[in-house]
Amino acid sequence: MELALRRFTWPIRGANLPGKPLQTTPMTTQPSAAFNLRAYQPQDLPALVALFQASVSQLTTQHYDAAQRQAWSPEVADLSVWQTRLMSLNLLIAEDGSSMAGFIGFSLDGHIDLLYCAPAYARQGVASALYAAAEQRLRAAGVRELFTEASLVAQAFFAGQGFSVQQAQTVTRGTVNLPRMLMRKTLELR
Repeated sequence: MELALRRFTWPIRGANLPGKPLQTTPMTTQPSAAFNLRAYQPQDLPALVALFQASVSQLTTQHYDAAQRQAWSPEVADLSVWQTRLMSLNLLIAEDGSSMAGFIGFSLDGHIDLLYCAPAYARQGVASALYAAAEQRLRAAGVRELFTEASLVAQAFFAGQGFSVQQAQTVTRGTVNLPRMLMRKTLELR
């Protein structure tokens, strides 16, 4: 059975996203914005993919054209491909009440694979909070070097977290080229 999800308008307000919080300390970046972090649950998959699609289609327009955005995030997402990809990652979800505000996926080799925010929550500290939580977990696991393949949109964010560009890369999806940057960060011993 093929699982698929059509792109729809974000945000999904009031969606029931199960899962117990990993930490209940709110992350506050503005007086009216508080987010909780929790572990990813398999039931989160449709909302996570919808957030990814909305983020790519709405937050990357200054760096990627329509064809690039479509190649990066096709209108119909194959949920079985997403399930397989996510199984190999540690995933944290940022929530605002019952709405998914963002997510990060990372592995214990120091790879930050996914970091996306819902358009309604962009530039409100969600990515910073998710990244800080992931770095804390990786540091506790003894990881000393982090790396990511940052989109042109995310390059400035990762630079602000102490990453440096190692090399420009190009990913080809079908006949469409997507530029990105391989970035690394060495974690200082504490």
